[in-house]
Amino acid sequence: MRKENPARYSSAVGEALMHCQFRMKYCHNVFDDELAREGMLTLLLEAAHNYEITIGEIGFDSNHVHFMADIGMYKREEVAKLLRGYTGKKFFEYFPDIKQAYFWGSGLWNPAYYIANPKNLENTIKYIKKQKYGVWGIGKQQTTLTSFAARHEMPPVFNRWYFT
Repeated sequence: MRKENPARYSSAVGEALMHCQFRMKYCHNVFDDELAREGMLTLLLEAAHNYEITIGEIGFDSNHVHFMADIGMYKREEVAKLLRGYTGKKFFEYFPDIKQAYFWGSGLWNPAYYIANPKNLENTIKYIKKQKYGVWGIGKQQTTLTSFAARHEMPPVFNRWYFT
């Protein structure tokens, strides 16, 4: 996966693709609510735009989010602080009921996070897409792969692996 137009800085040209994962504090299943999930997606993309971080594939599970990001010249801890800080603050402004019900005045995100350069980019992207609420995910109403396949056209690679 090569960029057509890589980021350019005063003394560097290139990209730094990272697999990022942020987990909810106390592992609450906040993202099972579609409205909360869509709100977080919007906030994450908004934060990335504000800080000029390119975000690629995004996949949600019940209590965490995975995504690919080109962090450019930022350090990993800076990316975590910028994205989690912005999204956490805005999320609680837009969803005060979730804050009161689950987080009791504390922060949204678990202090631990995962940001690393993927060893195999293609497999990492497939992994993100297979999250519960990713492109190929099962979702809350679908409990089996068969019910998912019945509702959606499966990509050829996916069909070959599971249905032959």
